Amino acid sequence: MKTTNPVKIAFALRLATQWLFLGWCLFLGVQFGLFVAHFESMGERAYYPRPPGVEGFLPIGALVSLKNLVFNGAIDPVHPAALVLFVTFLAMALLARKSFCSFLCPVGTLSEGGWKLGQKMFGRNFRIWPWLDRLLCSLKYLLLIFFVKLILFDMSAVAAKGFLQSPYWAIADVKMLHFFTGPSLTSLLVIGGLVLFSLPYRNVWCRYLCPYGALLGLLSLASPVKVRRSEDHCIDCGACSRVCPALIDVRHKVRVDSTNCTACMTCLCNCPKEKALDLDLCGHRLPAGLFVGLVLLLFAGGVSFGMVSGNWQTVLSYQDYQRLIPLAERLGH
Repeated sequence: MKTTNPVKIAFALRLATQWLFLGWCLFLGVQFGLFVAHFESMGERAYYPRPPGVEGFLPIGALVSLKNLVFNGAIDPVHPAALVLFVTFLAMALLARKSFCSFLCPVGTLSEGGWKLGQKMFGRNFRIWPWLDRLLCSLKYLLLIFFVKLILFDMSAVAAKGFLQSPYWAIADVKMLHFFTGPSLTSLLVIGGLVLFSLPYRNVWCRYLCPYGALLGLLSLASPVKVRRSEDHCIDCGACSRVCPALIDVRHKVRVDSTNCTACMTCLCNCPKEKALDLDLCGHRLPAGLFVGLVLLLFAGGVSFGMVSGNWQTVLSYQDYQRLIPLAERLGH
């Protein structure tokens, strides 16, 4: 009787988690859109409660909020969920590598779906010239340096506090919604280009342009969890390197320390030799199923802490949104 492979079950759980989370993000987006539409229609359309989870799409403001917490000792009450989610994702990177990217990030999910579709369309995925790949990989770190310098070094603690008290920050989530529902021609061309390139090449946005992923990747270097290859059991077939979405040469590594590793378990799932590849936790084997549980526990724990501590719902009132949302197009110009 054939035994069910626990690694394949864990991998399937990861896939299910990322697609369910994408569906949840779309649900939150629709709910938030209905919330905003109520105020844009001056109350003619039905009222829907605002979902705090949409603040996960405000990472730059969350970085300002984190600076405000460190230097001013206060949690921003306008978008507290943005900070809670940001810190949760940082904690996930420190403890469970870039699992946010492979388990929860909706952009990562769509990107993975794109190159898998391209694999079926073209029969394979393509590789960019190594010298160009290295050059393009630096872009996301340059973007990260730009935002870190702008917010952590150039912006004073007083300026950070002022930004978080501004009308622009109050409706930053509304402006983000407008970016998706009414994109400019330039935005459409950029997004269209990324979609086209994401079909033949794996994870174009994630690999070359995402500063959020760059930050999480650097933090993940401190993670106690690593993919470990056993030289005693490895048959040197190269399957792990061929299937890796991050294009890591797992075949020639003992422990995978790359900042691009998202702990997606694709290499483990496709390894034909038992015990050749495992997840390692401080020198001990970590069952893939337990790793999935750890990732989900970290995320659920962060969100629950935010809710229980009272740092989840915004302090903005119905009257505040009634006044601010009709001004959204004018704020920030």
